[in-house]
Amino acid sequence: MKMTKHTRRDCLKGMMAFSAASLPVLKTVANAAPAPSRTEASGVNISLRLTAGDQRYAPSSPPAWQSAELVPAESTIVLRAGSGTDPILGFGAAFTDAACYVLSRLPEVEREALLQELFQPGQMALSVCRLCVGSSDYARSVYSYDEGAPDPDLSRFSIAHDREYILPVIRRARQINPSLFLLASPWSPPAWMKDNNSMLGGTLRRRYLSAYANYLVKFLQAFQVDGVEIDAITPQNEVDTDQDSRMPACLLPQEIEVEFVGQHLGPAIEKAGLKTKIWLIDHNYNLWGRAICELDDDKVRRYSKSIAWHGYLGQPEWVQRVLTAHPDVEMFWTEGGPGINDPRYMTNWSKWSMTFSGILRNRLRCIIGWNLALDEMGKPNIGPFSCGGLVTVHSETREIVRSGQYWAFAHYSRALQRGARVIDSDGDIKNVHHIAALNPDGSYVVVLTNTGALPSTVWLRKENRAIELPLQSDSIATLVWK
Repeated sequence: MKMTKHTRRDCLKGMMAFSAASLPVLKTVANAAPAPSRTEASGVNISLRLTAGDQRYAPSSPPAWQSAELVPAESTIVLRAGSGTDPILGFGAAFTDAACYVLSRLPEVEREALLQELFQPGQMALSVCRLCVGSSDYARSVYSYDEGAPDPDLSRFSIAHDREYILPVIRRARQINPSLFLLASPWSPPAWMKDNNSMLGGTLRRRYLSAYANYLVKFLQAFQVDGVEIDAITPQNEVDTDQDSRMPACLLPQEIEVEFVGQHLGPAIEKAGLKTKIWLIDHNYNLWGRAICELDDDKVRRYSKSIAWHGYLGQPEWVQRVLTAHPDVEMFWTEGGPGINDPRYMTNWSKWSMTFSGILRNRLRCIIGWNLALDEMGKPNIGPFSCGGLVTVHSETREIVRSGQYWAFAHYSRALQRGARVIDSDGDIKNVHHIAALNPDGSYVVVLTNTGALPSTVWLRKENRAIELPLQSDSIATLVWK
């Protein structure tokens, strides 16, 4: 279905409607936060980080373990034994044309400090990011890598546009964090491949399926030559909407995606000797039925068992139906960001943390936000949606503002290691959301989110021990112990 009634803007407004305190603009990039405070009780070290009020991922005096004998059941979260779900891949945002342009305009020293803050393993440790194959709506112009008249042989193919400021930013990010996983997504094939001869809306002509597969392989190879290897690719961003031809977009019906992946893109990637994985759908939770049908196809499953989801329509619980039909499916969350015009842009951390907990509890293995950085107007933007960056970089003053989503990410990306597994946990406490996980190094992580307007006291129980933790209203708390 077309996303005419449920646009990205409508869904963002719904996600962002939450009250919180305001955060002053930060004129310089913050240094890494100091090491968390620790206490030793019952032989276990605990660290505690809080975001609430004027605190931002701030170290706090941690609680002590005590006997669980008298813990009140109605306010208790119980951690269960077990090895956990699929390993977490990581967290990040998108290297859109717009984001890379904004970052490239920062003075070198300030840009380096911000990239260190975002990607350094000892800081935000962003480790899974997305980039666009050609232009998205967040770009300075509409462009592909093969413009002009039909060119099935791709003789004009060139990534010269991306060499100016996109590739340098991505290369530097990966130098800072060598384990950075990169997902690529096209918003539209070149205009000459489409039924409307435009990158805005329309549908891919079937006769160009083979040429389009070769186009994407050439993109993967060209980026690899320029020092950026792509780990995964989706055939199309948001397959089920043409966005009313207001921005780069392309309808890719189910039967065409099945044919394209199973008979064209999959074989082309294999023939080229590339290791790039294919993730399907790259659209909203309501397409869970489509995901099942595509994975039912034997040719598709030869090349992919992975689904990329967006959260603009539906609930993460819906994807459990895909897991029931295909237990070996791998699922990932690949887009969602704040609205630049939301008055709570800087302070809606608890709303985002609640969203992240729901994503991880339903076995999605990564969380990728939308634009890594934009200016104070949510620009550059050639589309109809008013999004904000994970961070805002003022176009004139170069002041840097961190969004509420940024602070929510901090509670997950800084604590959950690649390979962490979400473990079973129970607890139904009003307005309190949580996720519990076990890191590869043996440490436990629990992220607690209070979305309510009132404080709440939570007990965290593991076997015969418990922790009592008062949660402020509109707050996030991350506990780590080993």
